Amino acid sequence: MVSTKVDNPDPEGGLFSANEIVAKTSVTMQVDPDAPLAARMRPRTLDEFAGQETVVGEGTLLRRAIERDQLNSVIFWGPPGCGKSTLAQVIARATHACFENYSAVTSGVADIRKVIEGARERRRKLSQKTILFVDEIHRWNKAQQDALLPHVEDGTIILIGATTENPYFEVNAPLLSRSRLFRLERLPDSAIRFLLERAISDMERGLGKQHIQAEAAALDHLAHISGGDARTALTALEAAAQAIIPDQNGSMHLTLELAEEGAQARKLAYDKGGDEHYDTISAFIKSVRGSDPDAALYWLAKMLTAGEDIKFIARRLVILASEDIGNADPMALVLANSAAQVVMFIGLPEARLTLSQTVTYLAAAPKSNASTIAIGRAMEAVKSHGAEPVPMHLRDTHYPGGKKLGHGVGYLYPHDFPGHYVEQDYLPPGLPVTPYYEPTQEGVEAKIKRRMEVRKISLSVSQDE
Repeated sequence: MVSTKVDNPDPEGGLFSANEIVAKTSVTMQVDPDAPLAARMRPRTLDEFAGQETVVGEGTLLRRAIERDQLNSVIFWGPPGCGKSTLAQVIARATHACFENYSAVTSGVADIRKVIEGARERRRKLSQKTILFVDEIHRWNKAQQDALLPHVEDGTIILIGATTENPYFEVNAPLLSRSRLFRLERLPDSAIRFLLERAISDMERGLGKQHIQAEAAALDHLAHISGGDARTALTALEAAAQAIIPDQNGSMHLTLELAEEGAQARKLAYDKGGDEHYDTISAFIKSVRGSDPDAALYWLAKMLTAGEDIKFIARRLVILASEDIGNADPMALVLANSAAQVVMFIGLPEARLTLSQTVTYLAAAPKSNASTIAIGRAMEAVKSHGAEPVPMHLRDTHYPGGKKLGHGVGYLYPHDFPGHYVEQDYLPPGLPVTPYYEPTQEGVEAKIKRRMEVRKISLSVSQDE
């Protein structure tokens, strides 16, 4: 940071002396040659920033606010390596405000109080704003976030929060409501490729002095395998560059094989407790529901590769078998339930075969959500009309006083009638006559539908007679 000393002494004394009132206006532009390539190549200006055009592209609200130094409190939400911290550092270099950089992992309430005291003093003596950048703000608990709230509200500090987690779940609602939320997406391969090419050619911060000649396939591989994470791509590039052996002419060639070697240790971007977990299981379920076995298998493979809990996957399949297939194929629930038991019995790696079998069967099965709709309608009826008493003819007669109370009187035993069916009321009187369960024409449910229709026709004929 660059510190600017203030010539006028503080006549009132207080938290700062004259030379301690600090106006941090920019970040030094010096490059540490020993820093990792990803750190050295971190963009310093908005013009160097790659990707996120909808957030910081020309003419966007955020870009105008940064360029005019009129930023209000913001939350940057996005996956690792998409540029959240980098964007904060760009703001640090562009603003005339004091920029305080904190990590929610190592900072606590006491640190917040010091920042607030400094911000107040700076505002009073210098009329200078204070920007507080909190990386991984989701790691602060409710008390720590609440400590910021009044000071964000009265303008003592301008908050920049960065998080990989969904802020609607992880950031206090009052704090979130006082900040503008910007969603940063994973970087596209084209943006990653641009960053790699810049790193190879940059003579000051990058690998330019090595005069590396990179194969297009090598850069494409690094861009694609990074999963939209610029830091991962640059780290893999650096590893690959370090493995290059000059040829007899002294030329440095970055081949696809070296790129694959540099990227082989990359971890799959998947947080079992975060958005990637929920987004992937959502894609998985929707693929099975949408009858696409190939897509369902891809998302299954991603979860298995990332180390997802196989019991969690199996439970979701059991739920899906009833929710989205139901009576269109009753065997779906039987198979899903069997798979859940097998998964717990044999574990990985063999359990992936059972999961694959179950996923392909469920994805290819006929679909019906009629049972799901039916229970929803029934629950709504109970909610709207209350829990009605059981009609007398349906009440229990198995205890000695039941019949004396009139229980069971008028009940018609279906097995005493042809076809083991007899028409009688099973619902409480007064409920609207609206069917809850309406079978579809899919799979086995089509047979159920025909059987129910035959019964209605038979009843109609008997009533006409």
